[in-house]
Amino acid sequence: MTRGQALLLGLAVFGIGAAGYAGFRAGGLDGFSPGIAASALLMVIVLGWTATYLFRVVTGRMTYLEQRRLHRESANALSDDELMQRFQALPPEEQERLLAEATAGEESVLP
Repeated sequence: MTRGQALLLGLAVFGIGAAGYAGFRAGGLDGFSPGIAASALLMVIVLGWTATYLFRVVTGRMTYLEQRRLHRESANALSDDELMQRFQALPPEEQERLLAEATAGEESVLP
């Protein structure tokens, strides 16, 4: 979610509260009652939204986790032969650069 979307969501929540207040007032509630009723409605909506978020956290259905799972599945689907074909399809300069990076990485790992 971007900042702009978060701001729009916040404005939408305020709009729902205002619409609820106006609706309860038009429905015949006077004094503090429309504000209390609108606040209660808004609280139920926010608690429901939070419950869906917590459900996604508990079940592991978060966006990042889903993307990571899909990436791992696609990476595991590639066989060694496919990777070798892709490597050999690269220009020689790119092959040399990748080999240099791989050997530099191995040297930094070795004691």
